[in-house]
Amino acid sequence: MNDLELSSDLQPDNAELNALFEAAWPDHTPRDFRPILARSLAWVIARSRNRLVGYVNVAGDGGDHAFILDPTVHPEFQRRGIGTTLLRKAAELAKLKGAAWLHVDFEDRFEPFYRKAGYRSTGAGVLNLRT
Repeated sequence: MNDLELSSDLQPDNAELNALFEAAWPDHTPRDFRPILARSLAWVIARSRNRLVGYVNVAGDGGDHAFILDPTVHPEFQRRGIGTTLLRKAAELAKLKGAAWLHVDFEDRFEPFYRKAGYRSTGAGVLNLRT
């Protein structure tokens, strides 16, 4: 990770975000990330030799709650601590922006990853609005 650069200032463009998501998530459909980033509380990106290799978005409710969305690391760069580093930086930014709680939803298979980053499981509910 010596050549890894984190940034929360520069907005990544659609092409590089879509390329990252296509590599990491097989079912990804290209989309316009600009409206998402425009509403974000913060985001963090990771670059290696000027290549986008990681991303996490932080959404906020305008109050005490913030939410981790879309943490993604390129498969070639996974299992190097980049995802955990992105989550920790995202937590710092959310706290700086006034959030008291940082939430994340995840599938059971990702629980070890989130535990390593300091998250604990809680009861929650979800409603699928697309079915």
